[in-house]
Amino acid sequence: MLKLLGISGALRAASTNTKLMHEAVRLFGPCEFTAANLRLPLYDADLEAEGMPPEVMTLAAQIRDADAVIISTPEYNKMIPGLLKNALDWISRTGLSPWDGKPLAIMSAAAGRAGGERSQYSLRWAMTPFNAQILQAPEVLVADSSHAFDAQGRLINERTEAGLEKLMTKLRDAASKPV
Repeated sequence: MLKLLGISGALRAASTNTKLMHEAVRLFGPCEFTAANLRLPLYDADLEAEGMPPEVMTLAAQIRDADAVIISTPEYNKMIPGLLKNALDWISRTGLSPWDGKPLAIMSAAAGRAGGERSQYSLRWAMTPFNAQILQAPEVLVADSSHAFDAQGRLINERTEAGLEKLMTKLRDAASKPV
């Protein structure tokens, strides 16, 4: 059974990015799924000197041990949210290199009409040093995200769901290939 790690770049319980992450898991198919916890302390070299926070090491190990990762990011002021960048900064300090060659699917849900296009662009840049295997297409951008899901958290736009299903099929294929 493939191990899939999901990272939502939003902490709010009713986050549309968390809903999108769960829709991606559903469309990925049978897997051992773990949702990452991004409630990490702010990166601080003084704190790092005292020892790596256990929750950071847990996240790094989850990334390392996953066969594939999905990141669903909101767009805050035309960028990825600070908590997502903070997590990436911490992971870079662990010495584990958990992203190296890891199949990664990026998606976004945002209130605006572009659906988080700029946050995806900034996330791709932020991931550059890690050498993850980022899937380039299809791009999944959920615009006007507060109206994009039904009461059960399912996507209501068939075209968006079809794009997400195609992305998850590609991610499953990438995760299934021998290393």
